[in-house]
Amino acid sequence: MSPRAEDVRRPEGGEHLVGVIADTHGLLRPQAVAALAGCELIVHAGDVGSPAILGELRRVAPVVAVRGNVDVEGWARGLPETAVAEVGAVRLYVLHDLARLDLDPGAAGLAAVISGHSHISAVVERGGVLYVNPGSAGPRRFALPASVALLRIRGGAVSADLVALET
Repeated sequence: MSPRAEDVRRPEGGEHLVGVIADTHGLLRPQAVAALAGCELIVHAGDVGSPAILGELRRVAPVVAVRGNVDVEGWARGLPETAVAEVGAVRLYVLHDLARLDLDPGAAGLAAVISGHSHISAVVERGGVLYVNPGSAGPRRFALPASVALLRIRGGAVSADLVALET
């Protein structure tokens, strides 16, 4: 079972808290906004669906967002396909579809790779790099739960908790 957002979003001294969301497809649930409250940065891993989503997220914290495969309208052309966010001492690489990863994250000095697209939440460590897919926070598909992730960054270490959204 995923922890409650209230239990994982309280950063300790010297710790950075980053919210991760993906696949909103034009729907920003109030539960997602509540789960991301208190984050110093929000990363959206694509399939935003509407520029209003990014505007609402920016009311919570600064946002780094990438374009997903459904983000084809004019407003989305300004979103990059990939992004690097520097938080504390670490670099986070963001793209929508992990299958399109075209670099070696460890060799590039990246602490984590954040992706979306599959709607399946996952946190996996491989080769010293944390791979995080927050799952889908938008309309439910494939009977999968809606979720976001919270990253804790302390020094050069990154950890992640998945947070299920009650829908």
